[in-house]
This record gives sequence, C-alpha cells and structure tokens, in this order.
Amino acid sequence: MACRGVYFALIQHDVDRLRAQPSDAKRLEIIQEEIEAAWDEEWLCEVDKAWDAIHRCLTDGSLNPRAGSAPLNLCVLGGESIHAADDYLMHLLRPAEAREVADAIAPWDEAKLRAGYARISERDYGVGKSEDDFRYTWDWFSAVQQFFRKAADGGRWVLFTVDQ
Repeated sequence: MACRGVYFALIQHDVDRLRAQPSDAKRLEIIQEEIEAAWDEEWLCEVDKAWDAIHRCLTDGSLNPRAGSAPLNLCVLGGESIHAADDYLMHLLRPAEAREVADAIAPWDEAKLRAGYARISERDYGVGKSEDDFRYTWDWFSAVQQFFRKAADGGRWVLFTVDQ
C-alpha cells in the first residue's frame, strides 16, 4: 500500500454515519466510496507520506501515537481511532480538538519544525533524514496548518486517514 495520508474536514452527518457502521470494513467502505470519491478539495488536505515526519516533529521524534503532549500529538495520530484493522488508520478529532490543534500549530515556523525534525531518530525513521526530506515535510506541514485553521473556523470534525 502507498501509506499516503489525507485529512478530511467532516460535518456531523458524516461522522454520525461513520460511527453508526457495525464494522471497520463498513467504515472503510464509506471513506473510500463516498468521502474519498467526492474528493471535496475545499475540505481535504493531502499530506502524501509526510504525515509520518510531521507526527514525529510535533511529538518526541517517534511514531508513538501517545508520544508528546496534547494538542500537538493529536494532529496526526491522535483523537478517536475509528478503524482497528492493520490495513488502514482512521483518527477522528472533535471540532474543539481540531481548534486546539489549529491554535497549537499556527505559530510553528520553519525553524520550529526543523527543531522537531532534529529529534527524529534516523534509525527508527526508516526514510533517511536529509534537507530534501525536511523541505518535503515543511511543504506538507504548511498545508496542514492552513487546513486545520479552515476546519476549526468551519466548526468541522477532522478525520485523518492513511492506508498501510
């Protein structure tokens, strides 16, 4: 699988439908056949594979979902996990949590993200740290900052998804 991450800013109706599903497979079906298929660019943010480094930069350098402190550790792998199978990750943030994340990441500039990037263990990262990788991470993170602000201002839920 590609391991490409996508954020969606959802309305309450979408969240209710996802939560009402009896299984991970049914939730995944709604994500893939309805939410992803609609591809509402106004309310989504692709992050390619940068989600991994972004989470590490905002926490302690690891990929541990519980690492670091809230609200920064909520940005990628935090919130309510609504899919437990190994093939896909789905993490859902309430509108209040999305606002907290938006406020927490807003002041992060390139220097601050670079300091977070420096904490990433090359051994555990598996990608190979480099200036090009940092630039890639920074470019995607800038989009995440804008997305979270828009989602928070719109009072929306934020769903992060990645296929594994």
